[in-house]
Amino acid sequence: MSNNFLDITNVDFKIGGKTKVKNVSFSIKNEGDVICLLGPSGIGKTTILRTIAGLENIEKGSINLKGKTLSSKNINIEPENRNISLAFQENSLFPHYSVEKNILIGAEKSNEKKGKKITFNEIVKLLDIAKILKKFPHEISAGEAQRASLARSLITQPDLLLLDEPLSNVDQSFKEEIQVRLKKILNKLKISTIIVTHDSYEAFYLGSKCGIILNQKLKQFDDPYKVYHFPNSIEVVNFLNRGILIPAKVIDKNTLENKDLGLIKGNFLKHFAKGSKVQLLLQPEDLEHDDSSNFKLDVVDRKFRGTNFIYTLRTHNNNLIPVLVHTHHHEQHEINEKFGIKRPIKLEHIVCFK
Repeated sequence: MSNNFLDITNVDFKIGGKTKVKNVSFSIKNEGDVICLLGPSGIGKTTILRTIAGLENIEKGSINLKGKTLSSKNINIEPENRNISLAFQENSLFPHYSVEKNILIGAEKSNEKKGKKITFNEIVKLLDIAKILKKFPHEISAGEAQRASLARSLITQPDLLLLDEPLSNVDQSFKEEIQVRLKKILNKLKISTIIVTHDSYEAFYLGSKCGIILNQKLKQFDDPYKVYHFPNSIEVVNFLNRGILIPAKVIDKNTLENKDLGLIKGNFLKHFAKGSKVQLLLQPEDLEHDDSSNFKLDVVDRKFRGTNFIYTLRTHNNNLIPVLVHTHHHEQHEINEKFGIKRPIKLEHIVCFK
């Protein structure tokens, strides 16, 4: 018997008779851990949440929570008996109740539990919804409705919390603050949570583990750092869109060669035979800007990202390479200017694909 808090084992997730994600296995090891599932729209992320909540049956595999089987081919515990709370992406508030009454419905359930860890007023303050408590759902914005639904789910203090794009309608200027507050609440309550999102930055901040769902499969499930820096497939690289792939040749156990960049040294994550032709992942932070370098490339684009710029450089063979530079760098480069790259090029880790 597994000691994990939650185990999803070899499950095919279906809705309306159609398989959305095949043969999925992942675990929440400890109570209070937060898992984020990333993937494009329509890939089946919401179906996974609905199935864990008991709204969809499974015909293969099993779902176990705290050592108890909730779903299998022969078992389907009813949703109301799972102590799982699911907050949908769309407005799920009762239209004839005020926001306060909607949240208090969840509070009534939480009052039945012992060892209450958070109060109604604390939830309201942390999610900044005091001003809308007396309003009705049709009188508030989509972002406010999401926060109200989130408050109702949190106050029930379930064994497992399922959040479907919980901040998708929150204004960007307020989103990071709400992410911080949400993380604080989840840590305080130690509520195990699965969050579905298409925002990789949100997933990397909130999740202790991240899963990438592409083409009906869970392609990678790992620490956020490893998902970002060590993607396990070209599909994951393309989905995250945090770098580019350039052709290279393996020279020795620590060296690659690219026709434009020359020799590149570092530690290979995966061994390739000498002479192998590979695709090298280059992320914006991999190459170092150096105005004094005699190796220069043409600037074709510059994106301002607040604390940094991301320059797009064109190589002699027309490859486009992103390079990150801090905004406090003394000299900004304009389109069509030359941009120096520090040599020799050394990478902390070399990620390649055949």
